[in-house]
Amino acid sequence: MQNVVAINAAARQSIDAAQAASDEMLLEGIADGNRTAMHILYARHNVRVYRFILRIVRDASVAEDLVSQVFLDVWRTAAQFEGRSQVSTWLLSIARFKALTSLRQRRFEDIDQDDVREIPDGADTPEASLDRATTNEILRACVAKLSPAHREIINLVYYHEKSVEEVGAIIGIPQSTVKTRMFYARKQLADLLRGAGVDSLAA
Repeated sequence: MQNVVAINAAARQSIDAAQAASDEMLLEGIADGNRTAMHILYARHNVRVYRFILRIVRDASVAEDLVSQVFLDVWRTAAQFEGRSQVSTWLLSIARFKALTSLRQRRFEDIDQDDVREIPDGADTPEASLDRATTNEILRACVAKLSPAHREIINLVYYHEKSVEEVGAIIGIPQSTVKTRMFYARKQLADLLRGAGVDSLAA
């Protein structure tokens, strides 16, 4: 009995240690075949990866399938991660490649990346929730009117909070190009928001 308790305690300590580990440390564990590390990395990032893919493919079932493929790739190729970017950036790079490949296979020409509907804050009043939902709807509609390249930039910078350097790594373009696209994307989006009567967001 004591042996079982000791084993369970050791297992809990191992799980706790993995949960406290950085993404980089988890990848090292995954490269060594540690399934617990894989589960924890998945739990940390699967929602963000799913939302990112969904904005590209606009099909929930396809997005779910691609998320599985992304993390299967992580399991197989964790040892290849060189630490040149954040793990989250690396994951989105894999996700973007798979999403675009899926679109090409389905022969979609327009890459639409409408934002996923935000879940209202439970602390909001009904009026505040309604106002925010309306604002989010207008924002999504305006973002949808941007070119595919500009939508992608807005998606990564604002929804995924990626830096210029990280965006360049994910898309595979120079940082100067990221900055140029960002400038024109923000300008166009601001004009669209003003036209929709949402001056606060346009600013």
